[in-house]
Amino acid sequence: MTRTQSPAATGAAALALTFVLAGSAAGSANVRGNAVAHASPKGVEERCVMLARMPGAEYRERDVAEEKSFCAIDLHGRTHALCPKLFSTSPGTLIHDLGSGPYAGNPPGFERDICPQGHIAVKEAADEPLSFKMSVNTRETSATFANSSLIYYHFSRYFDSAVHVPPAVFRSMDKDAHLARVSARGESLSAGKPALRMNHAAWVTLAKAERQPASYQPADEILTPDRRQVYGALLHPRGRRYGEEVNGSRKSGWGDGQSRDFQQTSPYVALATDRPLRQAIEEGLARGHRSAAIPADVRMEQLAFWMRELIDITLLDYLFSQQDRIGNIDYLSYWYWVEGGQVRRMPARGGHPPDEIARFSPKLLKRTELADNDAGVRTSYVNYTKRTGMLEHIRHYSAGTYRRLIALDKDLGARGPLHDHVRTTFGLSDAEFAQIASNTRSAAAILRESCRAGRVRFDLDPEAFLRDGKSAEVKLDCDNP
Repeated sequence: MTRTQSPAATGAAALALTFVLAGSAAGSANVRGNAVAHASPKGVEERCVMLARMPGAEYRERDVAEEKSFCAIDLHGRTHALCPKLFSTSPGTLIHDLGSGPYAGNPPGFERDICPQGHIAVKEAADEPLSFKMSVNTRETSATFANSSLIYYHFSRYFDSAVHVPPAVFRSMDKDAHLARVSARGESLSAGKPALRMNHAAWVTLAKAERQPASYQPADEILTPDRRQVYGALLHPRGRRYGEEVNGSRKSGWGDGQSRDFQQTSPYVALATDRPLRQAIEEGLARGHRSAAIPADVRMEQLAFWMRELIDITLLDYLFSQQDRIGNIDYLSYWYWVEGGQVRRMPARGGHPPDEIARFSPKLLKRTELADNDAGVRTSYVNYTKRTGMLEHIRHYSAGTYRRLIALDKDLGARGPLHDHVRTTFGLSDAEFAQIASNTRSAAAILRESCRAGRVRFDLDPEAFLRDGKSAEVKLDCDNP
């Protein structure tokens, strides 16, 4: 590892460029990018890493700003409180901004009074909390793999995805400080609650690993090489959970069953309908209205956006062997309108458009967010997208996504810049990297064959559909798009 550090650095916010090559062990803290150093009260040097940019990826200014804001946080200062997540099945640390509110500057008071309530605090903090997601994988716990959240973020920018994947950075923390403030409290507060059985098992596992690093294997999945810190992915989810309209009915049970239920949702039905785009959308809407899975007032434009976003969901989940997607798809609300021939949007708060855009008769649409991405990449996970043939059934696609997939497949095969980047940036084991490369090759082969056979139309441009009521079909060379 080589590091360059400012002479003025005191451990609070030292900027460095860290180069670390991923080894052959399990997923690890060996990530590559711009690192900011922080010091724990005991003097342990912690890292927050904004991972190296993926070649060919499109990062927005707000992505970079958000990553920098994450890495500026001193977890041991007076600006943020840390709470154990006491809902759902997996553990996680909720990081609350105390820049304002009744507990401003008082993390100990917040952690004493609010954390035990077990819910996401809104009124007591300045904003909804950040999530610090760590890896925990045992027979008694649900599946979580921190490196997966980092990979989803950067690959979504490579594919220029329509679905929103929140920016994520790597963060390490003094294990003793995390144990005292979070894990031990999570272990205690989740105990004796049947609804939190798996959550409690995870906190027990995590607390034990922080007390006795050798108790968890592979230890590199949770702890830094010096075994003095735990690590995970830091991100800021903001979405609300979809219902049956996108997540599916889930009537057929977990795994294969709910993945097939997902393929009966309106957007997937439209995506798999071998007819021109507008007719495919009409078929999807009709299916949803008949089953009452979607409200009668859902517009064709909404389904067009959902179809485009499902392209991203199914591809990313296929590449990364995501085993827990169904039921974990969220949305953000926006106003969309056409002004001067251009499609514009703004975040929606409430059901009535702001006065300044009301004259454009804006449409209130839901846009998809994928923030729960931590059950992917690890080789022990089951790839339900692959097992249930989701890519094979698709009949409408995005030309840009197809081009980037074919380019990625060729690069990985030729050991080009993307190959080297993925291999050395995300802390992957040899087996994890090989699985991603294999899944990419398989996904490209499936879609290339659909293209050659004329089974897929490259016609998914939801903004054009919103503006013009139609979307032109793009003709591609299937092998060299």
